Amino acid sequence: MSTLIRGNAVVADDWLELDDETAVPSGASVIVSLARWQSGREALAAAARVGLRLPNTEDIDALWPLLRERPLIALQFPKSSDGRAFSQARLLREQHGFDGEIRATGDVQRDQLQFMQRCGFDAFALRADQNVDDCLKALRDFDLAYQHAARADLPLVWQLRRGS
Repeated sequence: MSTLIRGNAVVADDWLELDDETAVPSGASVIVSLARWQSGREALAAAARVGLRLPNTEDIDALWPLLRERPLIALQFPKSSDGRAFSQARLLREQHGFDGEIRATGDVQRDQLQFMQRCGFDAFALRADQNVDDCLKALRDFDLAYQHAARADLPLVWQLRRGS
């Protein structure tokens, strides 16, 4: 079981992550694969609140009609050197205005947490071997940013130009 950081705090995970064969508990909040959602979305939606788990190889623009109403999208990092999920999160927030939870799963690294947050992630499923307190501190490593973020105030340069 992984530890979940949401909103800069450790929280109990109120979502069940299901594989493609596990029965869906009635009335539960579940995270299912895209394939499972595509093959049985009416039955799933009738039984549960459904979030989707997407591999980082999926085209967010092409899938947007399936994603727009989901309350949670879990984006996968299969390894720390594969950053395609960063781009997926930015597309969801900036191009499509997605307001639900975007969760980072898989090989979520401490030194990438703050950048993940700036790209639009608001929840992080940590591995069992990670130090939770250290990961929480990572979200506050830097208090000023030069670049635009998917969900943040204006970057430092723009604030200085405006006299903020």
